Amino acid sequence: MPALRKPNILTGLFLQDLYLYKMNIFRLAFELFALYLLYKLIFDFIIPVVKTTRQVKKQFGDMSAKMQEKMNEQQKQSASFNAAGKQSPSSKKDDYIEFEEVPPSPKGGY
Repeated sequence: MPALRKPNILTGLFLQDLYLYKMNIFRLAFELFALYLLYKLIFDFIIPVVKTTRQVKKQFGDMSAKMQEKMNEQQKQSASFNAAGKQSPSSKKDDYIEFEEVPPSPKGGY
């Protein structure tokens, strides 16, 4: 029969220290993993979304400014055309072309 050993206080303390050391390593690994995930979230998702949003807003603003500029040009052109192209009311009578109605054909077509 093997001899029974008395529990050693040093062995118990060593095992407790080893347990705490392992737990600290797991805690450190978890914290490093959490920091890695946070880093990936910020630099691979949030920052690109913010940059893209700013770019799209800028492009929409530029497009809106161009459309407004074109509308202003068209209004100026139509205003200048209307002011320069006005004719006297007597000439409008000459623009009218009389036509006579054609009776429908007996076959029902035009």
